[in-house]
Amino acid sequence: MMDLQQLPVFIDILRQALTSLPAEVRRVFHGRGRTYAGLEQITADWLQGQLLITLFSEETPEFVTRLEQQLTTLGQEMNHTILLQHRYQAGAPTQVLTGEVDTAPVVVEEGLRYQLDVGRNQNMGLFLDMRLGRRWMKAHSAGKQVLNLFAYTCGFSVAAIAGGAERVVNLDMARGALTRGRENHRLNGHNLDKVQFLGHELFKSWGKVRKSGPYDLIIIDPPSFQQGSFVLTQDYQKILRRLPELLADQGEVLACVNSPEVSTQFLLDEMQREAPTLTFVERLENPPEFPEEDAERSLKVLHFIHHP
Repeated sequence: MMDLQQLPVFIDILRQALTSLPAEVRRVFHGRGRTYAGLEQITADWLQGQLLITLFSEETPEFVTRLEQQLTTLGQEMNHTILLQHRYQAGAPTQVLTGEVDTAPVVVEEGLRYQLDVGRNQNMGLFLDMRLGRRWMKAHSAGKQVLNLFAYTCGFSVAAIAGGAERVVNLDMARGALTRGRENHRLNGHNLDKVQFLGHELFKSWGKVRKSGPYDLIIIDPPSFQQGSFVLTQDYQKILRRLPELLADQGEVLACVNSPEVSTQFLLDEMQREAPTLTFVERLENPPEFPEEDAERSLKVLHFIHHP
């Protein structure tokens, strides 16, 4: 349980953030990194007009009531829309505490536009901790053939095309997410002839994926668990062993893990075992707005190069 006595610390940080607003979409409080004692299950994201507070665990009624009261007072004081998502509840319902909710805002990250889905699903359509990964993609994609696995709403694809990629293949079994990805490309004025969207389950689609290769750059950004289709610690290896046949010579891979229980070493060991022609280069840094007490519990984005 979180510490009721630490709520004023949280509110003061939010007040400072609302006084000096980020120019783009940004996390402004990251309790999940365990660097704020007593506030480990709460985060806050600035959505360029709305402040989204996410509560990840069921707390005491007193804590929730005080949180709602103090956030409402803050929103009225600063004249901003404040939303509170109860992530731990079925359907992750979102309360509108002050102002009016925009359920489909268009936000900017690193100069690129993305449409979010606020208040209707657990996730809003853009994982903010991957900001530097998308920046890396934009800087390294010029002239390349790119494969984006578990593409979701195609954030990596948008960054790749913005960086001059020759072509991007996006694969995700959630066709609704790919539809949003197509819209994200349109928002940025991209040539959709350079972008392919495959709404298929990966493990039944290797033929389609291989047909569009070889690839100069592959992104693997899977969920930790997806009912009936993917368990990270059991299924990641099945992807890694396919990489050599999908990659061009000197092709690159960004392999991602966002489970606090799965270490960097797991990915290094499995890559060595399943695809030994891929050499580890570096682990990308996470954004500074996501401070972590233990880096191994945070997002892990590892860069590899293929040397056949």
